[in-house]
Amino acid sequence: MKAALAGLALCTAGAMAATAVDTDPNLWLSDIHGAKALAWVKDQNARSDAALKSDPRYAQDYAAILKSLDVPDRIPLGQLDHGFVYDFWQGADHVRGLWRRTTVADYAAAAPHWQTLLDLDRLDADEHVQWVWEGAECAPGSDLCLVRLSPGGGDASVVREFDLKTEAFVKDGFTLPVAKSNATYLDANTILFASDFGPGTLTASSYPRIVKLWHRGTPIANAKTVFEAQPGDIAARPRVYSGPYGTIALMVRGLTFFTAEFYLVDDKGGAAKIDVPVSADLKGATGGWLIFLLRDGWTPTAYHAGPIPKGALIALDPKTHRLAVLTVPGPRNAIDTVSAGRDAVYASIYDNVIGSVHEFRPEGTRWSDRTLPLPAGGSTTVVSTDDWSGNAQFVYESFLTPPTLYATDGASPPVAIKSQAPLFDASGLVAEQNWVTSTDGTRVPYFLIHAKNQRGPVPTILYSYGGFELSLFPWYWDDGHRPIDAGQVWLSKGGAIAVANIRGGGEFGPAWHQAALKENRQKAFDDFAAVARDLETRGLTTPKQLGIVGASNGGVLTTVTMTQHPKLLAAVVSQRPLVDMLRYTRFGAGASWIGEYGDPAKPADLAYISRYSAYQNVKPDVRYPSILFITETSDDRVTPVWARMMAAKMEGQGHDVLFNESSEGGHGPGSTNAAQAEMWALSYTFFKQKLGLR
Repeated sequence: MKAALAGLALCTAGAMAATAVDTDPNLWLSDIHGAKALAWVKDQNARSDAALKSDPRYAQDYAAILKSLDVPDRIPLGQLDHGFVYDFWQGADHVRGLWRRTTVADYAAAAPHWQTLLDLDRLDADEHVQWVWEGAECAPGSDLCLVRLSPGGGDASVVREFDLKTEAFVKDGFTLPVAKSNATYLDANTILFASDFGPGTLTASSYPRIVKLWHRGTPIANAKTVFEAQPGDIAARPRVYSGPYGTIALMVRGLTFFTAEFYLVDDKGGAAKIDVPVSADLKGATGGWLIFLLRDGWTPTAYHAGPIPKGALIALDPKTHRLAVLTVPGPRNAIDTVSAGRDAVYASIYDNVIGSVHEFRPEGTRWSDRTLPLPAGGSTTVVSTDDWSGNAQFVYESFLTPPTLYATDGASPPVAIKSQAPLFDASGLVAEQNWVTSTDGTRVPYFLIHAKNQRGPVPTILYSYGGFELSLFPWYWDDGHRPIDAGQVWLSKGGAIAVANIRGGGEFGPAWHQAALKENRQKAFDDFAAVARDLETRGLTTPKQLGIVGASNGGVLTTVTMTQHPKLLAAVVSQRPLVDMLRYTRFGAGASWIGEYGDPAKPADLAYISRYSAYQNVKPDVRYPSILFITETSDDRVTPVWARMMAAKMEGQGHDVLFNESSEGGHGPGSTNAAQAEMWALSYTFFKQKLGLR
């Protein structure tokens, strides 16, 4: 969920009015920074620390995970731009991180000569703020960049202009205060930006709805409004693409989380609507073409073309009204990462959750389609392309194979230039794909990683997400948003991990996601429960040895599974969870997710949401699995409200509950490697205690 709240409180007057008549006894915990609520958090943290951090296995797991994150040979994946590789690096010597760059040629060396641009550890010390890196964008052909920094790791951030030559912030440069701003260069002396301009300038989802044009050397108050979305929209945001072909400036009017209108901005500031379905997903630009992924089928009458199926990748030239279909995936395919460079478009295309990378190039009136010679049997990700050169980079990895980075100059086949050493001995492990039939007859795949010589049931962690088109392809345990470093702390101890590719994700294209939207949400829960049953039916684990984990939307999944199938498992870890689906639109960026879940303010939607919302369905007279909630005070996207309220309610009902809330990190696993290690060490220690892994 890529949304945020500019403050850490209720987002609309309507929400506050609703809260005024809401008698839920746990709503006082929604005062996120209130003294009473934080005192409750402090007491809960003391309880969870006493239960988990006192276990000797916690310290061992924490050290192992942190060591794996701090390994010096971890591949520094960066962004290609004008022949440079820009990277943000965190490690033992730079806890908060370094923004740095080197040339493409030097990057391929074993030990690149990095130029440090911005040292966040030093900046934090100088300014006495816990800044968290949120990214940067540089002006084409210029040494000026817009840097985004978040205080504490939330989605709201400051924007500050930075000079690459002086390695310092620009005095009197483009600067925006803390808000959910979106800013981009139109040229080196002009930016387009959307931000919080005061009352009435945010949507109900708490995003900016007004885009302005700001010229260098003029007061921000003189910035000209060039586009407005409606208050009921999700957001308005500018998007600018530049390359040898020139500049394409767009305005994006976000209607829902999955729909938007696109407007082409001309030299005079006018905005003409582009004829493309509102459900189309804009992926990039090359040679004047815009690249879209179609979430729904389309018959583009204005382009004199026949029907184009759902899931197709297309190229559209809005100025000449040319249209080309690059590829149409099959029913068991999905297009994942897409990146457009100077000469080609690269797309990661999966077949039954196994990846490959395709290269599409315009050749006259047609586009070629070539599959790159990369390893098979795992995940293939397009890391970055350069708008100003033929350079492109890709990563291959799997559950048991560390990442390898491949690079091409656009003229030669990709070659491996960097590989990470194994974090653990995988010779005794196997990763296999199984399939199970869900409640309605749909076949659902899942991966199981376990010991080759496993005999009988073992403690098993089942993980999934099941929403927002997010796909779970094989990874190498080095991403804190997913189970991390399991090879050292879980698999090597005799445990197993299952990863379920349930509906709601994007593993089989838009249809797989749309199958679990709104009134069909129960299908995602049914898929997850079917995988759990299959693990037990096959004798791979038992209800007393099965735990589930999920984050964010995975908080819906884990808590619903707990309430609907309490006898199916023994332990739950719910991280940064969304839980109370009857109130979710009132806090954080909840209103922006109505396209995913439905609107509880509408009686028809309320009826089906009420049937599964865990907060309303948890009961005092049912024995539920033990549960650990993990969240962050600074999360301004989902907010810590739901974890707090669910933990308090379950505790009041007499259930086995632990709760842990860190102060920073935003909607993520932590702002530093140490914070990520802490979160996952808590999670694994809890599972070891409850599932019986020694």
